[in-house]
Order: sequence, then structure tokens, then C-alpha cells
Amino acid sequence: MKIVSFFHNHCVSYGIIAGDGIISARDRLGGLPLTDVLENPGPLQNLETGEPDMALSEVTLLPPVPESGRILCVGLNYKRHIEETGREAPAYPILFSRHPSSLVGHGEPIVRPRVSSAFDFEGELAVIIGKSGRHVPEERALEHVAGYACFNDGSIRDFQRHTSQFLPGKNFDRSGGFGPWLVTADEVGDIRNLLLTTRLNGEVVQHAPVNDLLFGVEALIAYVSQIWEIRPGDVIATGTPGGVGAARDPKLWMKTGDRIEVEIGRLGILSNPIIGEKE
Repeated sequence: MKIVSFFHNHCVSYGIIAGDGIISARDRLGGLPLTDVLENPGPLQNLETGEPDMALSEVTLLPPVPESGRILCVGLNYKRHIEETGREAPAYPILFSRHPSSLVGHGEPIVRPRVSSAFDFEGELAVIIGKSGRHVPEERALEHVAGYACFNDGSIRDFQRHTSQFLPGKNFDRSGGFGPWLVTADEVGDIRNLLLTTRLNGEVVQHAPVNDLLFGVEALIAYVSQIWEIRPGDVIATGTPGGVGAARDPKLWMKTGDRIEVEIGRLGILSNPIIGEKE
């Protein structure tokens, strides 16, 4: 099942992808919050056989969890990316946060800020939590996953390096992408078998198997749940593979007029045009 969040007729809603259309669900489920649906998808699954209410082309797609309470990103988590940075492999996951205002949905413009030209792409796998838990053991971690999605951790590299903390370069308004939808874990199968590909203007710039992760999905969930209770709607962006623009010679930055795509097998393609911030 592909769960999508969208804006249509001045309202934010969610539903199920059905071919080129959407089965709208929020009203049918009595306004049930999306986080409740992620925890108990049964009522949503009961709608799968229905007819689409609208075409995908009629809506504005939002990040799959538009107002996630917690969006965590992991730095230096693909082995080749660690190598290209010249750093040592971290002993523990490097965590930082993104705010919902820094992300847009599939098809929406990502904004290159006017204060920097060092705007980098980072294709990633996002994990969306569906079940609460604390001190979750690795062998039970996948029981807490609602599904997966594509993610672009758009990075303003010079601001990222202003301090030892990554947060400034990772949270410019509308600087990253998330989507196009959440694919439920039962449809995805073993995530380690999937390939992640990032394309800039149609040219492949990143291509790696998800199993190149230093800390896999289970290890990340186990580690994070030691710090706080994970809850439905929490998002963990698991890190980017090698090939980022900052590690190239010459550097390769996203520019106004470009298009960036992140594709992960079975999860779809997250595609966004790049626009410049208005003066």
C-alpha cells in the first residue's frame, strides 16, 4: 500500500495511491490523524478496493508525514561516503534534526537560498515509524516500521560548516524533498536488497545498494529508542551514499533551473525542480 499526503481544494488530507489516482481517506475515516493510521492501518486497508476520488495530477503532493513530530537524519552512514570525506567511521550514529518547514513533497520546487551557491544533493532512504517503543532491541526493530520513502537531504554546505553542528546547513526553508509517498513495509520486503540512485538533470550522481549502510535500519531504531520513545510518524533519514557534490573536483552544486531525482526500487521516484529564493 502506498500512503500519500496531499493538498486539494484548500484542505490537507491523506489517502491511498490507486493507479494514477488517489482514494481519499481522511474524511472516510472520520478525520482520524495520519499517525493513528500508521499505527493501525487496518481501516485504511479496508478502502483499498475503492475507486479513486481524484487524479494525482489534480493535487499538490506533500511530504508523506507533513507535520512529523521528529525528523532525524544520520550523517556519515554509507561506507563509500565516509571514504570520500576522508573521515573515520563513527562509533555511533551521527544524528541531527530537520524541521518540517525544510521539506517539500514530490514535484514541488526545492529552493536554493540566495545566501549560498553551495547547495548539495543527498539522496536517502527514509524510515517512517508506525509503532511506539522504547529500548527496542534490534531483532524487534522492524516491527516498529510503518514504511519507507525517498528523501533528499538538501544541504547548504558552507552554512553546515559554520559550526560543528550540522543543523544550520540542513534546515533552510524548503531546501529538501520527501516522498512521493510512503510504501508500507509489507510491500517493500527486505530493504537491504534495494538500490538508491540520485540523478541531477538526468545524469546519475549517486548509485549504491542500501546494504552499504554502516548502521542499518534495525541498528538506528534500536539506538534512537534508547534516547527517547519512538512514536508513529517519526522519520529517520538514514544517510546518503557516496557521490555528493561537495566531495567532487570540481564541486557539483544544484542550481536554479536544475531537476533533482532520488529513486529507490519499489519506493518510486522523488523528483523536484530547483528554484532560486526570491530577493
